[in-house]
Amino acid sequence: MKNIVLTGFMATGKTTVGKKVATTMSFGFIDTDKMIEKMANMTVSDIFEKYGENYFRKLEKAAVKKAARLKNFVIATGGGVVLNPSNIVQLRKNGVVICFVARPEIILRNIGKNKDRPLLMVDNPEEKIRQLLKEREPFYRFADYTIDVSDMTIDEVAEEVIKAYIRLKKG
Repeated sequence: MKNIVLTGFMATGKTTVGKKVATTMSFGFIDTDKMIEKMANMTVSDIFEKYGENYFRKLEKAAVKKAARLKNFVIATGGGVVLNPSNIVQLRKNGVVICFVARPEIILRNIGKNKDRPLLMVDNPEEKIRQLLKEREPFYRFADYTIDVSDMTIDEVAEEVIKAYIRLKKG
């Protein structure tokens, strides 16, 4: 069976929903950010702080390549994974790519006081979210299916992911 690949902006529920979908579908679950942290033996925030975004993206590419080889997995990706087109090519080889989108204020609410979002360590995080969403929007279009999670519960999103996957894996 093909993998279920969850992409989308940070704090849209990819990991939380991914775990739920994996349990429901009896799939494995993997989070590419957690893979990167394991590879580097440090947190994503520490990688950004110590080595910068470019180094993080190199590690991300390696993690994606490894994750894409898996079978029967739900793969939750980092928010910027789509910035490298080769990541999406890799993930699509054996996966259905589903993108989560949400309104900026929902993303900001979901992030809350979380300090583990290095790209949002700025004076105006909501403005930064809007800017990043605008920059990434063309890349998110490469998904096989998009879900606006803004007004949905975790269970509703998980159900929608499963329905979309069942429809799309046939194609």
